[in-house]
Amino acid sequence: MSETDRRFMRMALSLAARGLGSVWPNPAVGCVIVKDGIVLGRGWTQPGGRPHAEVRALAQAGRAARGATVYVTLEPCAHHGVTPPCAEALIAAGVARVVSALTDPDPRVAGRGHAMLRAAGIAVTEGVEEAAARQANAGFLSRVTQGRPVVTLKLALTLDARIATVTGASRWITGPEARRRVHLMRATHDAVLVGAGTARADDPDLRIRDLGILRQPVRVIADSRLGLSPDSRLGRSAADSPVWILHGPQVPIGARAAWVERGAELIVCQIDAMGRIDIADALTQLGARGLTRVLCEGGGGLAASLVRAGLVDELAVFSAGRLFGADGTAGLASLGVTQIGAAEWKLLRSEPVGDDLLHHWRRVAPVARPRIP
Repeated sequence: MSETDRRFMRMALSLAARGLGSVWPNPAVGCVIVKDGIVLGRGWTQPGGRPHAEVRALAQAGRAARGATVYVTLEPCAHHGVTPPCAEALIAAGVARVVSALTDPDPRVAGRGHAMLRAAGIAVTEGVEEAAARQANAGFLSRVTQGRPVVTLKLALTLDARIATVTGASRWITGPEARRRVHLMRATHDAVLVGAGTARADDPDLRIRDLGILRQPVRVIADSRLGLSPDSRLGRSAADSPVWILHGPQVPIGARAAWVERGAELIVCQIDAMGRIDIADALTQLGARGLTRVLCEGGGGLAASLVRAGLVDELAVFSAGRLFGADGTAGLASLGVTQIGAAEWKLLRSEPVGDDLLHHWRRVAPVARPRIP
């Protein structure tokens, strides 16, 4: 595995990142075609998942792809779907070598793409920059292997970990630069998730604004009783940008009809012993609908449910230079923690964002949390 292979694979990974948030249920893949050290073609998965990265790169390279080396961040597909297999396209183009970062765990592929290439006499090198590719494709891999999307929990907190004052005031804890960063985070996720309490209290819109991005994430509300008003900002905009509502089986027929009329998609979920949405079932339902990356923006009860269930994969914590005191609203509801064990989160990076600080954490390993009686 040469440094040249690593360099071009890193280039392919940077291209793949352009598809995050816009290609679900497909993976975000990047592809670079190289001959004699010269890049002949580049591609990444296009919005909606088609065309694939390899097809885009081959179109750029044209006939010059014959005898070239192809760097692709995920094993080329081997099955006939909406489009023919990318492995077949690479064979037809006459490439000499394919370098991949990951084997595709999708049962329709799972090594078959690599096998097709080898059977056609193409040299295949696997596992180049595998760790980076695995992280970049964490959402797709989670959906395929665990049946759920990865979850990033965003928290905007005071220095004493509060999200609202004693009167419930919460706008704005962080500054404009931090809020803009949140919009950038929305752009790299398939969906934004909030709880019903936050939706009622803040009446949020949850769409990407002021970035020149037309595509919008799916806006998901966990509302066990379907009590959020269809006249809310989410309801009024449901026909323009997708709104999905996770609710329990026992909700008023009139409420269902009103939301359906607005254009929302209703998803029936299991209810836990406390009458709340069973968050594990909810994520499974979202995964079944193709979502790979979900950004949870609150509130404290929903965030705590995700943490208790061990279903938060990454934390993005914005800290603002404010103090609200013990009578303010805590950023997380009760977790039932009684002992201090091993560290559960690894700090990836910290950076100033305007006058605030962003700390990005990744879960070390799934941790079983006791349910609060």
